[in-house]
Amino acid sequence: MRYSLVSRIRGTILGALIGEILALEGGQMQKLAPSYWHKMTILGAESLIELGRFDLDDWRKRQQQSEIIIENNTHASLQVVLSALPVTLFFHEHTIKLRQNLLNVIKIWHGNRVIEDWTLAVGYAIAQSFTEKLTPVTLIPQIIGFLGETPTPVPQILLKLHNLLEKQVGLEIIQAEFCTEEKLSYNLAIAFYCFLSSLEDFRLSVSRATQVNSRSVYMNAITAALSGAYNATTGIPVSWRFLLAKNSPAQWQTTDLPQMVKLADILVATWSGVYHSSLDQGEVRAEWPITLSYASLEAIAAPRVIRLR
Repeated sequence: MRYSLVSRIRGTILGALIGEILALEGGQMQKLAPSYWHKMTILGAESLIELGRFDLDDWRKRQQQSEIIIENNTHASLQVVLSALPVTLFFHEHTIKLRQNLLNVIKIWHGNRVIEDWTLAVGYAIAQSFTEKLTPVTLIPQIIGFLGETPTPVPQILLKLHNLLEKQVGLEIIQAEFCTEEKLSYNLAIAFYCFLSSLEDFRLSVSRATQVNSRSVYMNAITAALSGAYNATTGIPVSWRFLLAKNSPAQWQTTDLPQMVKLADILVATWSGVYHSSLDQGEVRAEWPITLSYASLEAIAAPRVIRLR
């Protein structure tokens, strides 16, 4: 295995946060409403950890109690895609459960078929990175197969992107080719291009996304989540990790980052069947640059019981 699953999952969460903060530093979204995908991600991860499974009613209950109101715009839709990350992390090795649960969780936040298809696309790509099965030549055709029959134009957009990537066209041509698409599809087509055209380079992928003229904070976050899942924490520049420590935007709650990092690790432990006896006592803590310090980690199971579900 090239990178550990823990490193890839941390890379996904940290990548998304770094992508967001780099875009915010550019100042293009000064009037942006507070980020709520952080809260949605935390709520979802907590549900999966506490129950050890996906429970639609529990997710709905938590969402209602949180009083998060999802607006009907592109920025909100991209945040909905990000909010499904805990489901992808928890069901990455089982494509049928992954698809089913991604569709279920998106219906809590939004019923739009285009959002559903793009959430499936992002979730599948991240899952392929986690299982180390991602091949740039075959990824998009595989995503189209994963989407199945759909009335949306998402498969056609992905196929067009696949053909352009094969021709190794530049970012300006990609922008021109997709400028007539509705904003959500435009943003996500750009995100996939920036990721796949510089697959091994987290910095370049995110930098490209950040310099797109019609850029979006959450498009950058999705690009960085995709690249973070593939390149893991090892591929994220240390200097960028420090951005999270010293430049957290005012719209973030101060507990967002440490809580998300902590929950990502506990989610892996829950998924794998590992139990940490002192998680509730707060002995897992985030440090800078992002690492996690553990007390003794205990695996409670009979021999050969801990395994993939």
